[in-house]
Amino acid sequence: MAEERQGRRYPQNLQGVLQLAVEAGSAAEGQEPTALDPMSEERKAWLREALSDICKGQMDEVEQMKQCLELLRTEEPNNQEREDEEEEDDRETVFETLTELCDNLDNARDLMTLGGLELCVSRYLNHEQGGLRWRAAELVASCAQNMPQVQLYLLDIGTLPKLLEMTDSDPHPTVRVKALYAVSCLVREQEAGLKAFLSLDGFSVLMRGMQSENKKLRIKSAFLLLNLLTSHPEHRATVVSMGMVQQLVSVLRMPHSHFHEHVLGALCCLVEDCPPGLRECRDSALGLDELLKHRSTELQGKEECEEELAFCERLRTMCFTGHQSEDNGMDR
Repeated sequence: MAEERQGRRYPQNLQGVLQLAVEAGSAAEGQEPTALDPMSEERKAWLREALSDICKGQMDEVEQMKQCLELLRTEEPNNQEREDEEEEDDRETVFETLTELCDNLDNARDLMTLGGLELCVSRYLNHEQGGLRWRAAELVASCAQNMPQVQLYLLDIGTLPKLLEMTDSDPHPTVRVKALYAVSCLVREQEAGLKAFLSLDGFSVLMRGMQSENKKLRIKSAFLLLNLLTSHPEHRATVVSMGMVQQLVSVLRMPHSHFHEHVLGALCCLVEDCPPGLRECRDSALGLDELLKHRSTELQGKEECEEELAFCERLRTMCFTGHQSEDNGMDR
């Protein structure tokens, strides 16, 4: 690969740019690239204008972000009073614009360079208006997703503790959901983020999220727990030592919900190649065997619950198939 990169020739002029585009298109279609005729002046002018429009479009977006940040940096008058707490704020529209722009990874990096993320974290994650808090969290998530450079920057300026606190205790339900989304973007596939998450007792935040009355928060908490346990099996014993098995089983005893699929998946993770988790699941005082039997019966024949049923039966097989016969043999 290194030799291929060293031998690669980059276009030096408009003719070269066009040749490169033609070769790439031909390769994608499985065809041999064809030689180009000398480029006419008219064609050069067209290509030059097209490339100029592309660069101008990118610059226009940077200018648009600068204007958005100027509005967000404007200080609110001390005597300002909102007649209606739900009244739309221009800054909400600004955040929505920035979030849309930052779907482009280059824009997310530029926003960081312009100081937009620092402003978002320092002023708007703890803003008194819930509509601004959740939009700020959504912007953080949009910028952090799949961007290690931005993730590390956000971790360095203390974003994760704020997001976990918002997830845990913000009075606005949408804020809690968006904050957890941002947490997920900082800790999944990011070793430094996961290390900080562990030091801040993040798994306990997820556990409380699964016990919340906020349906979306329950679903997203369970999904993130399953993802982290699947991706990082080295932390399973630590999670078991926190009493997570008992807590997850208590969640399963709540009225049935589709997020139980992720809860059962997490329990499977805590049992597989994890003797402490297996012992706790087998504890007769937990009553997990009977719970799983009852749940399997409930789910039979429900097409929308096939994955949950598969987790349920897998967990029961790992924990109890053969185990009772072994116990009976020991009793004899």
